[in-house]
Amino acid sequence: MKITVVGMGYVGLSNAIALAQRNTVSVLEISSEKVDLLNDRKSPIVDSLASKYLKKKSIDISATTSAQEAYKNTKYILICTPTNYNEKDNSFDTSSIKSVIRDISKTKFKGTIIIRSTIPIGFTNEIQKKYKNLNIAFFPEFLREGSALDDTLNPSRIICGSRHPHAKRFLKILSGCSSNKDIPTVVTESNEAEAIKLFANTYLAMRVAFFNELDTFALSKSLNVKNIIDGISMDSRIGNHYNNPSFGYGGYCLPKDTKQLASNYEMIPQELIKATVISNKKRKSYLAKFLTDHPAKKIGVYKLAMKQGSDNWRESAVLEIIKKLKIAKKEILIYEPHFDKKTFMGIKVFNDLNEFKQNCDLIIANRVEDGLMDVANKVFTRDIFGNN
Repeated sequence: MKITVVGMGYVGLSNAIALAQRNTVSVLEISSEKVDLLNDRKSPIVDSLASKYLKKKSIDISATTSAQEAYKNTKYILICTPTNYNEKDNSFDTSSIKSVIRDISKTKFKGTIIIRSTIPIGFTNEIQKKYKNLNIAFFPEFLREGSALDDTLNPSRIICGSRHPHAKRFLKILSGCSSNKDIPTVVTESNEAEAIKLFANTYLAMRVAFFNELDTFALSKSLNVKNIIDGISMDSRIGNHYNNPSFGYGGYCLPKDTKQLASNYEMIPQELIKATVISNKKRKSYLAKFLTDHPAKKIGVYKLAMKQGSDNWRESAVLEIIKKLKIAKKEILIYEPHFDKKTFMGIKVFNDLNEFKQNCDLIIANRVEDGLMDVANKVFTRDIFGNN
């Protein structure tokens, strides 16, 4: 069966590779550079498992910039395009999804459209009413950057946001491409699936914010934060996951999903979700003030990405800290091996780690890696457990 995936980001590529194990997959992407990389069996994103599958696995996958070629004889079209949060409209920017669906509506496509991009609650119903000739379903994704393919092959659950038979059939197709054959599945209405996605990510953001506020307290009172978190996490109702302090949550999902959910509430009473967003801002401000008061003359930033194994620094917490340090007239240096320009935000960027370490009085690192162990005495981090 031919399946088309629109978009070659973390979601699109991981879905395409997983589905290509048992199907013919065509990836539609506007970037010719990404198309060439995939057709050369090279991953356009940082994901070690994706690179391994493309290089060593026998999978039926190709990429193109031609919509006509991608949509020809396909049964399912997965939309995996970006939906960035628009601060002015207080909502996701769904224009890329609308554009894809509008283009599909002009073809003779008779299959099913699967939206995997994160969307506001009610969006699928709204777009389905507009295009009555199309069958549209929403399947939320729950992927982590850097391990997107692994999460696709081993999902915690698969949510089918449609009761249409063709959507349920795709649920079986997706399950069949997973490594685990006993994956829990749930079939819901589309707006319920949309709510599952936003509430799940908001809960994770709330948990990150909680442990960051705990760390802020411990740092302010000179307490051993590891002892406190260890003691709390021994309670099985709390557990020891998502309890590692950081500079703040960031990345593709948590910042925008929490804001979108708060916006979806409109006139419905809520405080906790709004507080989570505010807490994340205050965490970054507190750490920036802490670092501004540090006597170090040259402050180095070890990687812009928000987490290990990722090349994404969009909404990375360290960016806000950099901005505040610049306002305070601190001299800043950046080490970022994935950046090919000499400066970022007017700051010198190093690609050589040793040269970077030699030039810094203090190094701030959201996540500590082995390359910093020899200069541990001048590293500032809130990474207590050395994991994501």
